[in-house]
Amino acid sequence: MLKRLTDAFGFSGYEAQVRNIIMEEIKDCDVDVSVDSMGNLVVFKLADENPDAKTVMFAAHMDEVGFIVTDITDEGYIKFDCVGGVEPKVMISQRVMINGHCGVVGLKPIHLTTKEERQSTPSMDELFADIGAKSRAEAEELVQKGDYFGFDSDYREFGNRIKAKAIDDRLGCLFMIEILKRKWNVNVVCAFTVQEEVGLRGIKPAARGINPDYAVVLEVTSCNDITGVPENLRVTTMGKGPALTLLDSACKTNGELVELLACAAESRNIPWQFKASTAGGNDSGNLCLVDGGIKTASVSVPCRYFHSASCVVDKRDIDACRKLLCGFLEDAGRSDR
Repeated sequence: MLKRLTDAFGFSGYEAQVRNIIMEEIKDCDVDVSVDSMGNLVVFKLADENPDAKTVMFAAHMDEVGFIVTDITDEGYIKFDCVGGVEPKVMISQRVMINGHCGVVGLKPIHLTTKEERQSTPSMDELFADIGAKSRAEAEELVQKGDYFGFDSDYREFGNRIKAKAIDDRLGCLFMIEILKRKWNVNVVCAFTVQEEVGLRGIKPAARGINPDYAVVLEVTSCNDITGVPENLRVTTMGKGPALTLLDSACKTNGELVELLACAAESRNIPWQFKASTAGGNDSGNLCLVDGGIKTASVSVPCRYFHSASCVVDKRDIDACRKLLCGFLEDAGRSDR
């Protein structure tokens, strides 16, 4: 399922391919499904015969970072800009897929650059995509200005790890699909949101009017536990379980909910960690402000090299996150809570 989700293309504002996979996967889950005008997919699953059940909302975004064609040169090269935050340096020589056609991101050869150019990070204006066209007219038969495209990267497993594009945030979507396939003693709402990568836009209409008791954003987060990075600067550590966020640039998470999530993990001996940075942000930044305020927290799987063609996560962290979420829902459904 994660392979299917990450192989799909779903750029901000064009998430239909991902949404269709999700809808196909949950069609037999006894749920109510709605799609709003922005493209958010919101799924309701009611608790069995429990009118006093709490309502727990989960959110994960369907969109991935990508690129938009801004120009086509006379020689047939594609000029582009980013849709979402992508560093130019992770793009050089990467394969891309444009309208079903293969391309490679290029840059002026190093032996033709100046000393100053070699000492600086290339800008987006210096990059181009080569799709094999020999002229503007030939390229325009395949590509037009305004077309979206993304990384062409295979899903691979190696050791305990998984490499793929768009793990941010198809992994969160996977967790919600799994949750919807089970029965719980709480009302569950899963919001598969759009346009997170371009300003946390989709979550606002997706969450309006739901007023859950708790809301949990399912994400991936920075994992820079790599050689050359001092331990005190490592945001999360791969293999030590999902990360809970206390504060980031978008949201101050709800302390009560963070404690409930941590207790669910501790009581079941599930490994977990705090995110050791206040940088970054996700849908929680807007979700916590909807309808007068919602108790919101984030649960994130550590991810190396995210917003690139080769996001890497650890299967053990995925499993620990899955167990934490199930434990949290079990606790939320208890009558003494």
